Amino acid sequence: MNRVYASWSQLAPHWSSLRDKLGCLVFTNGCFDVLHRGHVQYLEEARALGHSLMVGLNSDASVRRLKGRARPIVPFEDRAAVLAGLRAVDLVVGFEEDTPLALIESVKPQVLVKGGDWSVDQIVGGDTVLSHGGRVISLAFREGHSTTNIVNAIAQRVREGLI
Repeated sequence: MNRVYASWSQLAPHWSSLRDKLGCLVFTNGCFDVLHRGHVQYLEEARALGHSLMVGLNSDASVRRLKGRARPIVPFEDRAAVLAGLRAVDLVVGFEEDTPLALIESVKPQVLVKGGDWSVDQIVGGDTVLSHGGRVISLAFREGHSTTNIVNAIAQRVREGLI
């Protein structure tokens, strides 16, 4: 099975045959630019909530709109390949929009998960998932693990002439 799809339109023709094999599907999304320990722990915790985990991954253009023109640092294809290589992740699907709402409406996961920096009522697609009997969960936020912290640490080392 191909674990990475650039978009829903690429995955859709295979969805009916894949859907039954996935069991209780957990969905999360994000930019996952400069993957770090906090991401891995979060994805493992999300995966434990069901039988399989689908990650909606922001396209490069979407990341730029959300995070600014200096991002993403890592291009979509590389972010997708690294995510797909994680034990916890079963599928990676890209999306161009600023939110994964259309993808969530198409996939209809049983569980929708975001990190603790999002309250349940703020999670995009939550109403959709709840309307078909699913669950929406905000996992605990892990302080000290962020792409911004990594970028800032690299910038500091450059300023100090260490890199």
